[in-house]
Amino acid sequence: MAEQQFESSVKLIPYSQDLVYAKLSDLTNLSVIKERINDPMFDTAVAGKVPQDKLEQIKERVKDMTFDRDSITTNVPPMGELSLRIIEREEPKCIKFEAVNSPIPANLWIQLLPVTETQCKMKLTVRAELNMFIKAMVSKPLKEGVEKLADMLAMIPYGA
Repeated sequence: MAEQQFESSVKLIPYSQDLVYAKLSDLTNLSVIKERINDPMFDTAVAGKVPQDKLEQIKERVKDMTFDRDSITTNVPPMGELSLRIIEREEPKCIKFEAVNSPIPANLWIQLLPVTETQCKMKLTVRAELNMFIKAMVSKPLKEGVEKLADMLAMIPYGA
């Protein structure tokens, strides 16, 4: 098996590094996603950006998510419960996660860098242990998934 790395593009977030870090380093803060994704205003905001069938898949996945300070858990058929657990915090610049109950050993980093007092940059990195067969199957979905997750995290209203 070989370790593979997948990185998002750098996202500019219109909030300070400290605000973004504070929100993302305590995962209970992300429970608002469940509320917001079912708000009709959310559908309006993403209209034309996300195909309706994908939007329904996202809503279904988010519906089953649970959050505590250090982890986020969702049900992923046919694997069952899959969690991301924070294993390291480096305030205010990095949060490191580990996949729990994943068939593929993986880690996720959220890296934050200040741009100004009111803006920061964010990049996500996933490292996973993949054999050649699995790599061929999951490389493209993993790369796309990292980018979509970065897009989603960049849209959170960190000041609220």
